[in-house]
Amino acid sequence: MRWKRWLEIGVVLAGVVSLIVYGFRPRPVLVESARVKRGPLRVAVEEEGKTRVTDRFVVSAPVAGFARRVTLDVGDPVFEGQVLLDLDPLRPTVLDSRSRAEGEARVAAARASLLEAQEKARAAAADAGYWEAQLARVKDLFRTGDVAKETYDRTVTEARRAEATRRSAEHAIEVARSELEAARAALQYSAAPSANDAAGEIVRVRAPVGGRVLKVAHKSEGVVSPGEPLVEIANAHSLEVVVELLSADAVRVAPGGHVLFERWGGSAPLEGRVRLVEPVAFTKISALGVEEQRVRVIVDFTSPRELWRRLGDGYRVDASFILWESRDVLQFPASALFRYQDGWAVFTIQAGRAHRRKVEVGHRNGLIAEVLSGLSEDEQVIGHPDRSIEDGTQVQPRG
Repeated sequence: MRWKRWLEIGVVLAGVVSLIVYGFRPRPVLVESARVKRGPLRVAVEEEGKTRVTDRFVVSAPVAGFARRVTLDVGDPVFEGQVLLDLDPLRPTVLDSRSRAEGEARVAAARASLLEAQEKARAAAADAGYWEAQLARVKDLFRTGDVAKETYDRTVTEARRAEATRRSAEHAIEVARSELEAARAALQYSAAPSANDAAGEIVRVRAPVGGRVLKVAHKSEGVVSPGEPLVEIANAHSLEVVVELLSADAVRVAPGGHVLFERWGGSAPLEGRVRLVEPVAFTKISALGVEEQRVRVIVDFTSPRELWRRLGDGYRVDASFILWESRDVLQFPASALFRYQDGWAVFTIQAGRAHRRKVEVGHRNGLIAEVLSGLSEDEQVIGHPDRSIEDGTQVQPRG
């Protein structure tokens, strides 16, 4: 009986020790794993862009005037030389009671000035007639020698002065009559009730080129100033894409580069080619409030127009500028990389343990890295190594 009791105690102690050893034994670290494989790899700069027409024509008012209502709408076709709208002369202003009274007073004053000028003209004509008769008498006496030459010369001078005064008085009558007509016109045409009453030359604004209407800046009739935009016209079939890249990305893009447009609304990506990288940058505030230096890159479509004919001015597209690509590249997730000594390294999984290995990488696109040396196809690497993993750590892939 004593022997059986000691046997039971030994079994219990052995179980407790086994449980303690099992609880404190090192457990493998769960890790994300990925395989080294071959496949296509593309390095690109991605950014949103907008379409715009290549040549845009803004038709503005050539002179100040009263623009009639524009009958065209956005999207309407126009041909070169077509009349877009008419500009009438500016309408006269409406006079209030005080301004009308002042206008009537100006008419009365102008009428009085005309009467005064006419009376002065009569007086000047009488004076000129007197000196003309006097000159005739003195001239006869001068021929017979009854008057001196000085008297004759003085009479000629007075006759000429009287004639000049008469002509001046006649011109003053014309000036007074013109001022009277101006005062009457200001009062008569102060507020024309209709456009037909406002006589004047009509200016016809015509389309400089054929195309479609993109914008009607001044739809309703009203007064316009010289140079004020009225209508925008462009050839909607000629589109380009404007992409604002960070200056650090723009230096990697060169004219003639290949571009793919995705998520533009169609089923397949569109292709394009870089035409221009503008040589000047500008400051732009990002959505997070950070100042960024941006550069505009102009891209032309190279895909057939039938594929993108539904695109219009100002449409959004996602542009991918292809910097490098290959169809057969040995690659692995770039998240497996970490700095080690003077280069890069990864953790491979062999027999349930992590093994540090230095690698040489080539092109990277942020998610995938190209393997130049250090790894072979179908090897497993740890996707996101952390500080808990060292060389020789026991690991277990998730799943």
